[in-house]
Amino acid sequence: MKLGCVIMAWALYLFLVMFWAAPMPLAMPHSAASLEMLQCEGATAPGSVSIQDSNCHTDDNLTGPEEDGFQIKGYTFSKPFHLIVSYDWLILQGPSRPVFEGDSLVLHCRAWQNWPLTQVTFYRDGSALGPPGPDREFSIAVVQEANSGHYHCSGIFKSPSPRSLETASSVAIIVQELFPTPVLRATPSAEPQEGSPVTLNCQTKLPLQRSATRLLFSFYKDDRTVRSRDLSPEFQIPTASEQHSGSYWCEAATEDNQVLKQSLQLEIRVQRLSSTAASPTLTSAPQKPAASETASTEPPGPLPPLTTPSSEDPCLSSPLVVPDPHLHHQMGILLKHVQEVRVLLGHLVIELRDLSGHRKPETTNAPAK
Repeated sequence: MKLGCVIMAWALYLFLVMFWAAPMPLAMPHSAASLEMLQCEGATAPGSVSIQDSNCHTDDNLTGPEEDGFQIKGYTFSKPFHLIVSYDWLILQGPSRPVFEGDSLVLHCRAWQNWPLTQVTFYRDGSALGPPGPDREFSIAVVQEANSGHYHCSGIFKSPSPRSLETASSVAIIVQELFPTPVLRATPSAEPQEGSPVTLNCQTKLPLQRSATRLLFSFYKDDRTVRSRDLSPEFQIPTASEQHSGSYWCEAATEDNQVLKQSLQLEIRVQRLSSTAASPTLTSAPQKPAASETASTEPPGPLPPLTTPSSEDPCLSSPLVVPDPHLHHQMGILLKHVQEVRVLLGHLVIELRDLSGHRKPETTNAPAK
């Protein structure tokens, strides 16, 4: 009798040991044996909504599942989410929806039946994110694309009896770009004519999942602000002038300034009006004082005076005849040379008159001899 009791006691002990050593989550309906309830909220009658595939309703004609509160054939649909059932002693629970720049990230290290843990450590790409501790939650207030990686956690069960270190499977966390770096463009051109309008457009785009996010746009010129934090991505210059020339860039930011990006600089060069309209100021009229000054110092000669061009001459002052400033300059040089030739001719005439005056007495004295 005693031997039978001993054998039964040993059999019971071996059974308990085998039961404890074997993986316990045999019929695990959810991750790490935690009970989760799916509830569809809405103004619908009881029993009129079925829970299927982690959504309030399924339909083959669903399009755009990322939209909130869309309706098809009289049904109102919630935003779907992904449900992943894990079978392990320890799991890392991450966000079920896409993570974008500027979001907060919260990770939970979940144990089987919420058993207490100690020495909990979180990792990213194999590197510990901090010392071991009792906290089962790890959070990042504002994530950036650099926070993407493979995360996992580890810990030691404190009860029902001390166990070895357990490690959860890694979870890929991908932080998506909220919006690309803006590009500044000028319409109609980055080299507008003086007096014409110019529109600067700060171009960027939000993803469909975050289309409701509001961006504020600022514009800068040569290290100073020309417009600050406005909902419009456009900045207009009604009448461009030379003072509007310079280096421009724009900035797009969320309302909380958690995500802020700047464009590259765009050089705006306002073109002055064409040289045809400004050519009357480049006539040969300024050459007139120098010509008259030179002529006044010359001795009078027998040659008839040459006509000196003046500003009153419509043929020379008209922009239609001499539209090119370079041609005006060449004409001025030519007139200067003509004046120099005139001076030389005047001196030549004087010399000829003196020479003829010396030869006349010789001619009169010849008959007297």
